[in-house]
Amino acid sequence: MAAAREAFTEGEMDIRIEEIARRAGVGVGTFYRHFETREALIEAVYGQRVDDLCGTAAHLLDTLAPDEALHEFLRRFIRHAAASRGMAVTLGTIMTSGSPVFARARSQMVDAIASLMTAAAATRSIREDIAPETVFRTMGGVCASHGQPEWEAGAHAVVDLLFDGLRYGATHSR
Repeated sequence: MAAAREAFTEGEMDIRIEEIARRAGVGVGTFYRHFETREALIEAVYGQRVDDLCGTAAHLLDTLAPDEALHEFLRRFIRHAAASRGMAVTLGTIMTSGSPVFARARSQMVDAIASLMTAAAATRSIREDIAPETVFRTMGGVCASHGQPEWEAGAHAVVDLLFDGLRYGATHSR
C-alpha cells in the first residue's frame, strides 16, 4: 500500500496497477488478492491517511496545551487535504458511490476534533458553544476549494481565523 500511497500523493492517479505492484515488489496476483479493484486500493490508502491523521490527536494532547493541540490538529488537517489533492477527483467519484470508508473517515475526524475541543474547553481556552461537527464542516468547506492557486496558504489563514473564533469569548484559565 505504501507504493500506492506515494504514487497517489504525487498525483499519479492514472498509474497502472502493474506499476504499483512492481514498485511494491509484489506480483499483480498478490495485489488483486488484497484489493479487488483500483477503487478498493484508493479507499484503503485514504483510510490509512485518515487513521494516521486522527491518530495524532492523542499525541498532540500529550505534548501540547489543549488549545494548541487543537490548532495544530486543524493545521495537520489542511496538510492532510493538500497531500490527498492528487486523489481528489477519484475520491469524489467513490464518495458518491456510498462507500462506508467515507462515513468512517468522517466519524473518526469528528471524534478527533471533539476530543481536542473537549480538552480545550475544559481549560476554558476555547468556547463551549461550537459543536465539533461545525468545525469539521468548516474544515470540509475550506478543503473543497483545494484546486485554487495558493490554496494551502489561504487554508492555513482560514484555520487561524477559525481558531481565533473558537477562542473569542473564552475565559482562559491557564
